[in-house]
Amino acid sequence: MGWPQDVPANAADGDGTNGGAGAWGGDEPETNGADTNGAETADATEAKPEVPELTKEEHIKKARAAGWKEGVAFDYEEFQRQGGADADFHGASKVYEWKEEYGEVAPAHPELENMLFGGEFQMRKGEHTEALDVEITVEGPNKVLPFKVFAEAGLHPIVLQNIALAQYDQPTPIQQYTMPIILEGHDVLAVAQTGSGKTAAYMVPIISKLMGKAKKLAAPRPDTTAPGYNAMRHQVRAEPLVVIVVPTRELAMQIFDEARRMCYRSMLRPCVVYGGLPMPITRDQLGAGCDILIATPGRLCDFMDKPHILTMSRVKYTVIDEADEMLDSDWSEELEKIMGGGDTNDDADHVYVMTSATFPKGIRRLADEYLADDFYRVRIGTKGTTAHKNIRQNIVWVDGQEKRNAVFDLLFQSEPTRTMIFCNAKGAVDELDDFLYNRGLPTTSIHAGRNQREREDAMRAFRTGKAPILIATGISARGWDVKGCKHVINYDLPSGMYGGITEYVHRIGRTGRIGNQGLATSFYNDRNDDIAEDLVKILVDCDCEVPEFLQQHVPEDGKVNFDDDTDDEEETGDGFGSGGDGFGGETAEDGDGGAAVSGWAAEAPAAEEGFTASGGDVAVASDW
Repeated sequence: MGWPQDVPANAADGDGTNGGAGAWGGDEPETNGADTNGAETADATEAKPEVPELTKEEHIKKARAAGWKEGVAFDYEEFQRQGGADADFHGASKVYEWKEEYGEVAPAHPELENMLFGGEFQMRKGEHTEALDVEITVEGPNKVLPFKVFAEAGLHPIVLQNIALAQYDQPTPIQQYTMPIILEGHDVLAVAQTGSGKTAAYMVPIISKLMGKAKKLAAPRPDTTAPGYNAMRHQVRAEPLVVIVVPTRELAMQIFDEARRMCYRSMLRPCVVYGGLPMPITRDQLGAGCDILIATPGRLCDFMDKPHILTMSRVKYTVIDEADEMLDSDWSEELEKIMGGGDTNDDADHVYVMTSATFPKGIRRLADEYLADDFYRVRIGTKGTTAHKNIRQNIVWVDGQEKRNAVFDLLFQSEPTRTMIFCNAKGAVDELDDFLYNRGLPTTSIHAGRNQREREDAMRAFRTGKAPILIATGISARGWDVKGCKHVINYDLPSGMYGGITEYVHRIGRTGRIGNQGLATSFYNDRNDDIAEDLVKILVDCDCEVPEFLQQHVPEDGKVNFDDDTDDEEETGDGFGSGGDGFGGETAEDGDGGAAVSGWAAEAPAAEEGFTASGGDVAVASDW
């Protein structure tokens, strides 16, 4: 599979259509009539020819001719008729309902199985896993022996069957090293690139460990399949065994889907709670029994204050997913409450897991505060904030007033495919959505100002291709897996004060996932200088072209050094670095034949088993 269609440096229509011969895509920026070398250039306004505006009908005709389908507007009248009602909320999606008569292994449910594992919209592994060359760093008290295949992990037979149904053929690097740690009952901080399989890295071992003990550990709950079952009359207090906390509603829904798949044909019942989900739905779902709870922090804390609805007294596993986003979003008070457990249990075997796609300062402090003293840290990839090489990144100079025409032209120059466009403000999302939709493009949009029904309809329309262009704020930058999302456009680059380069990495990580390739195009101008240096580091590290207007930030020696707190930790000799007391590890040096971590943690897998080693990296030809 090749890259998405190339976008010319100057992507103006040149055919008299809207946008004309705009100067947004030139090789160099236009800065007050002078190029970056100080040479005189023609004024941009004088160089731009007059172009007639097309009528709406002409725009629509042009969009159809370019291969874009007809857009579908949100049905506000239907929404009002339902009163924002309970229908079609993701939190009410079907889960496998256990019956006491099933014994140890429940029968298949073909209709539900097809819903969970089948369908054309489920993300599948791509053909370019060889591009995910990784450096593996493991730190912890004991040697970690990675699982090269799921069958070696000692997983519950039902979990193995569900893995096969999900077509997870071989564990990814983060799964190989994180799964055995969790199965052994240790706390872990797992850091890996976007689209690397972190959710399954903790979900699979946790559910597998609980499946054989569910009857003993789980709270009593009603038989929801029994004749006469009434959600209000028969509801019980939710007493989850697992709590998974995520920063956004949309990510909560996606992880809920993964839990529904991995819990299929088991006694374990997953639930999800998030802001905007109507309370009657939430109460009904929790009241039917809850073993695996996926939640956003605010809504979870609300229910923790209602012990007649939810108690944390049985929790065995607490997972903080996207921990770096929790810090950025100032969830510190909620995290303290959640990690404290509310009406907590004090089990010594309580396991804490944190995951992150980036490793900024602060994540380590969070782990030190809440995880056990002998927790493990697994990091897949180089130090600092990095993307991966399956995402080709183009940075294009576009002045602010030219952005609307520029993105319009870009969409027509690109392959008609699922495309995410990121803006920094809700108002900018609405304006761009209107602009593109009224020109015949099949757009939808999502931001925090929308009601929950609108947000879920936008997600559904984008996933199914009903509206293949999604315009969004940063709430959509984390964790989303959308099959066929080949292009991410940063209409606005994130500022250094609001997410900066970490936000950029997460945004472009919506494409190029699980061995697939993708394209990320970002509009840059002088308002983005605050992230210029970090942006160039990402481009150089990923072997992407650095445009002329950013060349001054390219390191003279061509080597990239990411800001990271690990070096400071190693110097302290606190046991987590190479100078410690044997508790830590260091990544392999060039020429040592693999990712041997401190002599014990990462044994270089054999090439004939799908692995090749070159220098200090392990190129993992993995399926997920």
